[in-house]
Amino acid sequence: METSKPGGMEQMAAQRKYPAELRERATRMAMEARRDPATRTGVYKRIGDQLGVHPEALRTWVKQAEVDAGVAPGTTTADAVRIAELERENRELRRANSILKSTASFCRRCAGARPDP
Repeated sequence: METSKPGGMEQMAAQRKYPAELRERATRMAMEARRDPATRTGVYKRIGDQLGVHPEALRTWVKQAEVDAGVAPGTTTADAVRIAELERENRELRRANSILKSTASFCRRCAGARPDP
């Protein structure tokens, strides 16, 4: 996935350590195991070892899945993406505004320096 940067620079998104399918499967397994009090203890370590996923990564995935599902408080993935887009747009608009202000100031100085015909 390519993202456009100011100035025409293109940047590749960082490659993820775990494939999306593994992430979804591990998250689903951990969430199901957490529902049962008998299997709740040590769920991240146990499932992480089974699938070759670091337990802390799995815990983070489950927490985000719960936020996205509305079960836990926090910023959803969709909201975080939208916030990042708005912040990027805000930076670009501020930069463009700054350029326009400096250009207008330069034009006013040039217009004032010309002799009258």
